[in-house]
Amino acid sequence: MASMNFRCLLLFSALIRLVLIFYGEWQDAHMEVRYTDVDYIVFSDAASLVASGRSPYERSTYRYSPLLAFLLVPNSILHPSWGKFIFSASDLLVGFFIYSILKIRKVPESVCLYSVAAWFFNPFTFTIGTRGNCEPIVCAMVLWIIISLMNGKVLQAAFWYGLVVHFRIYPIIYSLPILLILDASNFQSGKKPVTGNWNLKELKSSKSCSTRAMSQSNGNKGQKSSYLWFLCKSMVTRERVMFGLISGVMFFFWTALFFYLYGWEFLNEALLYHLTHSCICSIQQGYHSAVLCVVLLSVASDSTLEQYEAEMERFGMHCIMDGSSNSLADVGLSARVQRQECSYSAVVGEHTFLGCKYVGSFHDYSTP
Repeated sequence: MASMNFRCLLLFSALIRLVLIFYGEWQDAHMEVRYTDVDYIVFSDAASLVASGRSPYERSTYRYSPLLAFLLVPNSILHPSWGKFIFSASDLLVGFFIYSILKIRKVPESVCLYSVAAWFFNPFTFTIGTRGNCEPIVCAMVLWIIISLMNGKVLQAAFWYGLVVHFRIYPIIYSLPILLILDASNFQSGKKPVTGNWNLKELKSSKSCSTRAMSQSNGNKGQKSSYLWFLCKSMVTRERVMFGLISGVMFFFWTALFFYLYGWEFLNEALLYHLTHSCICSIQQGYHSAVLCVVLLSVASDSTLEQYEAEMERFGMHCIMDGSSNSLADVGLSARVQRQECSYSAVVGEHTFLGCKYVGSFHDYSTP
């Protein structure tokens, strides 16, 4: 790693992503199993609708901000892989932001390079962007928010935070740690926040000092009560109010704009759907689908092979027509097992499928 520098890592990782994008085009054209993520097809269809002046939500299962569809309009103008290049470039930008954050903390160069290499050459990360998933854009924006906060640019961080929450609703979970960071002791008007240098020995010594200070403060009830009062009083600061105000304005601006353009269809698909969606296994649906299909074949002792094939064909047609990652939960595969009608149900911590109860793993099964 000593002979490598950040530029070499960046160029080599960019070459890997470029090769994978072109390989994906070849695999999609010559093999039955596609390399491209099914969500990318949904993105491209929605972008094509936007390019023709129509609503992106005319494409079923498009449940994202219209900003993504507008970003991928060149898919139907320049090249279908335009979005993959954007996502892969965002993936490289994540690596650059990781490097920048570590340099701000004055982390040794060797540790910086190892950390960046762990991102650049992780098969999971470079596969996501090259297959056409938009998550690298979200990761890049979140890291840019952290860099902005480390540089004392609270308003800039609030601008991007409101945008990323509109783009993908789940970054709202980062609001609490951001508000906790915006403390008066860390952020003072007109001054850059002090970021401690990365040093393992100093971190251990500061941790031991803080532990001794807490043990001493616990013995004095008067100091403890005054500290709690001071803590409650210091919760409302100028930086926190400004961050919440600016990020809220950004979020509601884009939401109001697209609500004006696309109406309740936008609100239901892009925002409200994610609050009411009940399937808990959509992230690992591909893995679950394969395992559950094996379970279906192995436990359906009273079911005929024709019934099994018919159910699988119906499930496959649903995947092709709908393009949803939650198709297995939506289609509700059912069969008659031991002369009882059973169906798939997604319950937190417990799954029942065709008379078999799954709790925690797919190894132990029991019939009700």
